[in-house]
Parts: sequence; C-alpha cells; structure tokens
Amino acid sequence: MTLPLILVVAVADNGVIGRDNRLLWRLRTDLKRFRELTWGKPMIMGRKTFESIGKPLPGRATIVLTREPGFSAEGVHVARGWDEAVAMGQEIAVRMGADAVAVAGGAEIYALALPHVARIHLTQVHTAPEGDAIFPDFDRSAFTETRRSEHPKGADDEHPFTFIDFERRSRSRQG
Repeated sequence: MTLPLILVVAVADNGVIGRDNRLLWRLRTDLKRFRELTWGKPMIMGRKTFESIGKPLPGRATIVLTREPGFSAEGVHVARGWDEAVAMGQEIAVRMGADAVAVAGGAEIYALALPHVARIHLTQVHTAPEGDAIFPDFDRSAFTETRRSEHPKGADDEHPFTFIDFERRSRSRQG
C-alpha cells in the first residue's frame, strides 16, 4: 500500500514563501497547524529548509533531500533524489504507523512534489513581502478545495491568513 503524500506550505499573497532561507512572518496559529499536520509522520524537506530549522523536529522523522555530496546531520535521513526520498518516506511511515508522508519545502522540493501529492494544506498569508523563494504554480483544476477558514491578525499572528485544504481530484498521478 502506498501512503499519500501531503504538502504543507504557507504562501504570501504574492507567492513568496521565504527570503534568505527564513520565514517572513510570525504566525503562531499556522505553526501549530503545521505541527498537527506533520506530527507522527516522516517529512521530506530540502537541505536549506532543514538548515533554516536547524535540527530535526520532535515527533517526526526528517528526510533531507539534497544534491550536496557531503551533507549529513545527526538524527536525519538523507536522500539524494526525489524517488529515493519518497521511497524512504514510505518505508519510515509504515514503521511509524503514519497515515501519510509530508512534504515541508522549500520551493524546489515543492516543485518536485506537486505532481504527486494527494493533498495540499496551504496557508495563504495576506501580505506581500519581497522574497527569493516562490511557491511554484500548480494546476488548481486538478484539486478540489475541501476546507477554508479565515483567521484575523492577532496577538500571536502578525498578518491575517486563510487555511485552504485541497484534495487531488484524480489519484492516478499520486506517487
């Protein structure tokens, strides 16, 4: 049995997801959602994303996808290609008893994942910062919006934002 791939991302209104390997906003509500969506699952991320976090996140297995030949980090699995990362994620998910494998960025990894994901958990951040990491365009017609909830700016969230969940219409390209 192949477990679904899910993609978890926060994207500004202008498509920006980061700058200088950093997030550009402080949204505690979104970080809580990220934790809930990824907890108990393997997470595939790029080296730069991993380095921006600085350590493996608790309660999850981290798979770092990198072309950097000498890269290694304590407590993480390293994959050199997309197919290897997905296979590793599937194997680890089964061992963990997870129901999915999460994809957690950055932009290049999202581009590799988009043709294969079953679900997208998108946080639309209502701001338009300058950035050097852009979420890739994807064919929204291949997905059905299943959930949407608006959240105002608040003490823990420096911008208003919207959680939007998408489910792939056809499972034939999932992998």
